[in-house]
Formats: sequence, structure tokens, C-alpha cells
Amino acid sequence: MVAFRSLWLLLPRRVRQLPADLAAVVALVIATNIAALAPVIRETPLRVPLGLAFVLFVPGYAFIAALFPEAGESSASSDEPTPPADSQTMVDDSDSDGLYDSIASRSGIDGIERVALSFGLSIAIVPLIGLVLNFTPWGIRLVPIVVSVSGFTLVSTVVAAERRRELPVDERFQVPYREWYAAGREELLEPDTRADAALNVLLVISVVLAAGSVSFAVMVPADGEQFSAIYLLTEDDDGERVADDYPTEFVQGESKELIVGIDNHEHETTEYTVVVLEQDVEVVENETATSEGDTNTTVNETIVQEQRELDRFSTTIAHNESWHHEYALEPTMAGENQRIVWLLFPGGDVPAEPSMDDTEYSVHLWVNVSES
Repeated sequence: MVAFRSLWLLLPRRVRQLPADLAAVVALVIATNIAALAPVIRETPLRVPLGLAFVLFVPGYAFIAALFPEAGESSASSDEPTPPADSQTMVDDSDSDGLYDSIASRSGIDGIERVALSFGLSIAIVPLIGLVLNFTPWGIRLVPIVVSVSGFTLVSTVVAAERRRELPVDERFQVPYREWYAAGREELLEPDTRADAALNVLLVISVVLAAGSVSFAVMVPADGEQFSAIYLLTEDDDGERVADDYPTEFVQGESKELIVGIDNHEHETTEYTVVVLEQDVEVVENETATSEGDTNTTVNETIVQEQRELDRFSTTIAHNESWHHEYALEPTMAGENQRIVWLLFPGGDVPAEPSMDDTEYSVHLWVNVSES
């Protein structure tokens, strides 16, 4: 306890004097950054509830706190003198619906309005930040989004804290935690009648069941489709990885660079083995009658004349992660329309004579190889 107090006193005075609600905003921003970006924690379901609050509520709340630092109370107290009758008549004549009185008697917004506007502004602010990021070199990715929203929220929090500090203490907005606790305790533990007590018990049970259902749905999400993917990429002149401009002309003994990519959507960490095959194939055209028997359809059939295993390599990939491997392709069989096949085997189980029939995940490239 003494050590904690000593660490607390080491913080700057302005940080120690930060209002409780703004301190909670800063703590939630830090917790969300850790849950979304930390190597181990980001794999846990903790990032789901934190991320929802971070995107749907926190930015708007900090922005509203900066716009309205004062409490939502009447600016005119009950002991102020009553305005003259003529002035009151003038107001009544020009503002028969009472709008003037409603605006003039308000110096801020109350808690319900603050919460509602926080959700609405968050839904507007976050897409605008994403729109701006779309026109930057960073693009709309996890790290730029988290950093940008965090920066906006923290800047708004600093502005809100400074604006509150400039107001008299009795005019500053404060979340009435103690009043809420006292009212809730009195309502739940000191009911007026037995019917109120029974309703309180039902309310608590309903809240617990609802919270448990939502927590289960968030913490144990239903597994979606399970699959893996393998693909080929190259680098363009700007160094960007693209699925285009593959090398197709080779000389025996010459190698060219490719990038082999693997995506894991198996909902678990998976070990993969990639087998690279070189195939000399022949494409045969067969005429096959259709089901009606009145027309013929030409079907191309690929027959493997010779096959060699060029290489194999393995890797382990976490769920929802990708792995890119720079691969030097060097065909050995000369000829036109040689087929290079990359076979992907999740789990690492590879048959003795692997072929495209042994796995549902493969990618191939047609190349021409001339003799050196």
C-alpha cells in the first residue's frame, strides 16, 4: 500500500487530479491498445468487449467532455430575482413554445444526453478517421486505426480536463457515482413493499442472465468456416507485393524469386507442410457426348507424364495469421508448358507420393524452361 502511494505521488499533479471519468477513458484506451496489439493478449477474447467500447463509446464521450465541461444544471438558482413583468411578457410573446426558457436555463447537458451523444458521435468520428486514413500511406489497417482513434481520444481528454479545470468546482461536470450507489442500494436492499423486493430480485436475476449470455457470446464465439489458403505473389517496381507478373521463362540452372503465401483460418494454430512438384504434362482434348446426346463437348484432360519433387518446407501459423516465404524457383526439366505445383498439407501429414488429388489446397504456375 505504501509502495502504491509512493508511485502515485510520483505522477504529475495534473495527472493525479484527472477526473474519474476521464481517467477511466485513458485507462480504457491503454487497455484496448494492449489487448489489440500485445502479441499474446491479442489472441484472447478480451479484445472484443474492449474494442467495442473503444470504437462505439469512448471517442464520442471524450469529445463531448471537451465540448461540454460544465454540469447539466440550471444556470439560474432559485434565489435569483424574478425578471420584470414586462421582460417576461416580451419573452412569452416571442417564444410561446418555451424554447427560449429551455435553452437559457441550461448551461450544460445531463448524463443521459451525454451518454446518447457519446454513442452517436463515436459512430460518426471513427468512420471519418478511417476515411482520412484511406488517403494516407498507412491505409485502413489495425495498427493505424488503433493509434489514430487513441490519439484523437487522448487529445480530446486533455482538452476536456483543461476546460473543466478552468471552471469553478461547483460548476464542473462530475459523474455522480456515490449518488447512483446510494440510490441503487436503497432501492435494492430497502424496498418499500414485498412486491418491490420480489421485483428487485427478478431484476437482478434478469441482469445477471443477460450479462452472462452476452459474455458467453463474446468470449466463446461460434466457429466460422475453417479453411486454409496458399497463393503466389511477386514484388512490383515499388516493392509492393502483388498477384501478377509471375516469372514464366526459365533457363535450366537459373532461379527466379517468388513469394509463397499461406493463410490460416482453421481457428487454431496449425502446422503446414508445402511440397513443390515439377510436372511434365500433356493436355489431351477428348470429345464427350452431353447428357442429351445431340451435341458434343470438347473436354481438356491434363495427363502427368513425369513428376519430380523440387522442394518441401514446413511452418507453424497461428489462427487468422498469414505467412509469406521468399522462394527461389529453379525448374530442372526442360520443355514448354511445364507445371510447377505447390501443395499445402495442413497438419503436416504428407503422403509418400504427394499429388494434387491428396489435398484441396494447391496453386500452380505454368513455365517454359529452355536448355542452358
